[in-house]
Amino acid sequence: MNRMTPTGREVFFGDDEIIVSKTDTKGRITYANDVFLKVADYRASEVLGMPHNMIRHPEMPRCVFHLLWETIQRGDEIFAYVVNLTKNGDHYWVLAHVTPTFDAAGKIIGFHSNRRTPDRSAVQAIRPIYARLCEIESHHASKKDGIAASTEELLALLANNGVSYGEFVFGLVEKETAQ
Repeated sequence: MNRMTPTGREVFFGDDEIIVSKTDTKGRITYANDVFLKVADYRASEVLGMPHNMIRHPEMPRCVFHLLWETIQRGDEIFAYVVNLTKNGDHYWVLAHVTPTFDAAGKIIGFHSNRRTPDRSAVQAIRPIYARLCEIESHHASKKDGIAASTEELLALLANNGVSYGEFVFGLVEKETAQ
């Protein structure tokens, strides 16, 4: 997988558009809708079977994905603000809603993600938090230690605010609109 260097240019998609992708239990893309392909600038043949993290932007804290994976692997849904990388290095922000997909017996057989345009005030509020978490991660020799340290920071932020991660995500919009 070829990692693209970020350009710093942001691309946008319409408020009426939804980016959809599905993965298997290992995170390999099994479905990508036309909006995903258009915004990320890929063809279906380039993404199907590939790890979903192929679009991970380096300014996206690994601890948020760690929390996301823990949540969906135990069968729960999660909402998160995510910055992704396009094929050419541009980026785009989303409000992701990720859910497990279950078979008839209740076993997780994959994951489904719907992504909408995020509230711009929430993106502005989350950017410095993500920058801090990425900074913490970068100060550790191993990814595992970096994720552990940034997760500790994220959990402390949540505890200090007396909220769950979901309440925190949705509170970003509420705080900004209340001001």
